[in-house]
Amino acid sequence: MIRLVLLLSMLSLGSMTFAQDAEDTPKAIEAEQPMTYERLGKIIFALDPDAQPRGPGFELSVAGVPIIVVTDPVADRMRAMVPIRRADALTSEDMQRMMQANFDSALDARYAIANGTLWAAFIHPLSPLEKDQFISGLAQTVNIAKTYGTLYSGGAAQYGGGDSGNLQRALIEELLKKGEEI
Repeated sequence: MIRLVLLLSMLSLGSMTFAQDAEDTPKAIEAEQPMTYERLGKIIFALDPDAQPRGPGFELSVAGVPIIVVTDPVADRMRAMVPIRRADALTSEDMQRMMQANFDSALDARYAIANGTLWAAFIHPLSPLEKDQFISGLAQTVNIAKTYGTLYSGGAAQYGGGDSGNLQRALIEELLKKGEEI
C-alpha cells in the first residue's frame, strides 16, 4: 500500500513539473489557420490572378495547364483536377503504368478515371490542408498530367540523372515562391 501511495505521489509530482515546463516553453512553430474556401481562394489568386471562382470551387491555370479546384466544407474535402484525355481508349498497359506511378512516382497526386475522362487529381481533407501542401499538390497534379505517357511523375522526387526531375521540381519551387507572401 505504501508503495502505491509513493508511486502515485511521484507520478502526480512529475506531471505537475511537466505541465509547468510546457507552460514555460514557447511554441516553436505556430500552426496554420484551418484551410477554408476563402483562404484557398487567396492562395489560388496569388498563383493565378486570372483564376475564376466557380460555385464551390475555382478554375485556374498553372504553367498553361487548366486546373479545376472543388471544395466541400461540409465533408471537409478538397479536390484539384486536371483533365488529361478520354478514358475509353486506355490500354491495359496504360492502366498498369498509371497504377505503378500512383504507387511510386505520382507522389501526392493520382491518376483517376471519372465520367469517361482520365484525370490527374490531388485530393485532401480541406481544413488541415496547409498552404505549401496545397501548392505542392497543385504542381504535382500538373506534372503528372504533363508527364502522362512518358515519366508519369509528380516531379518532387526522381530517380536517375536526367533533366526531367529538375524541370518538374522547378514548377514546384516557382509556385511555392509565389505562395510565400500569403
